[in-house]
Amino acid sequence: MRTQRMATGVSVLALLTLAACGTDAGSGPGSGSGGGGGGDTARSDVPVTGVAWSVDSLTVDGKRTAAPEGSRLEIDRKGRATAYFGCNHIGAKAEVDGDRITLSEQAHTEMACGESVDAFEKAAVAALGSELTAKLSGEKLTLTTEGDDTLALSEEKAADLVGTRWAVDTLLDGESATSVPADLPEDRAPHLTFGEDGTVQGNYGCNSYRGTAEVKGSAITFGPPAGTKKLCPDAEMETERAVLAVLDGPATYTVKGRTLTITADDGRGIAATVAPEEGEGTREQG
Repeated sequence: MRTQRMATGVSVLALLTLAACGTDAGSGPGSGSGGGGGGDTARSDVPVTGVAWSVDSLTVDGKRTAAPEGSRLEIDRKGRATAYFGCNHIGAKAEVDGDRITLSEQAHTEMACGESVDAFEKAAVAALGSELTAKLSGEKLTLTTEGDDTLALSEEKAADLVGTRWAVDTLLDGESATSVPADLPEDRAPHLTFGEDGTVQGNYGCNSYRGTAEVKGSAITFGPPAGTKKLCPDAEMETERAVLAVLDGPATYTVKGRTLTITADDGRGIAATVAPEEGEGTREQG
C-alpha cells in the first residue's frame, strides 16, 4: 500500500495554506499568547495558537482511544485551524476567547480509509464541533467538550530541516492550494532531502535531481540542479514543473512540527511532511 497523500480532484481549501502563514520552527506555547488582539487575530489567554499540536488520544464516554499516527491540530493567530486524524485533511474557522475554543465552517477532503481510522476521525470531528475548553500543562494540552469528552495533545517538536526526507503533498500559489496527485508512482512521488554539505536531492515528480541549497536563517537559495531528463505522463510532468519552479533560486521556509513550507519570491510554494518510516503512514483502500 502506498504512503497516504491527499487525493486528486478533492476540494482543497485555502485553509490548507496555513503552513505558509505560520511562525518559524522552534516557537513554543508561550509565543502563542495574543491577549486582546484585534481584527481577525484570535485572542487566547491559554496560549494554544501558533503551535503545532500532536493529537495523542480521544476519550469518549470514558473510553480512551489512541490517535492514528501523525494526527495533529493547529490554530493560527488569524483564526484558521487545520486538523488531521490519519485520513482526511480538515479546515475550519477558529474562535479563541480565553480558554474557550469554537471551530465552525468545517470542511475536509473525502478519502476513505481503514475502519478504525475512519471511526476515530468521525469521533474527533464530532468533538471539534462542540465548544472546547482548553487546559495547558507544560507541553500538554487538553481540550474538553461540553459533554466532558477530551482530546489529549502534546506540543509537536519541529523536525530537522537537514537530514529529513520531506514528502511533497501540496502545491501552493498565493491563497490557493492543490494536492499532489495521489496516484503518482511511488518512485516518482516528489520529495527532497537537505544534506549537511549544503546539497539537496530528491525527485520533482518525474525526474530525480541533485543540487545546492544555501540556508541562512529562514532563507534558502537553490542552485541549478542536475538530474535525469525523462519524459513522464502529463500529470507527473505538471507536478514536476510546479515543484521545480519553487526549488529554483531564492525562497523562504518554515518548519512547524512535521510540516515544511517553502515559498519562492513569486509566491508559489510547496508544503511537505516528514515521510513515514517503512510500514507507517499507509491506508486501506475504501
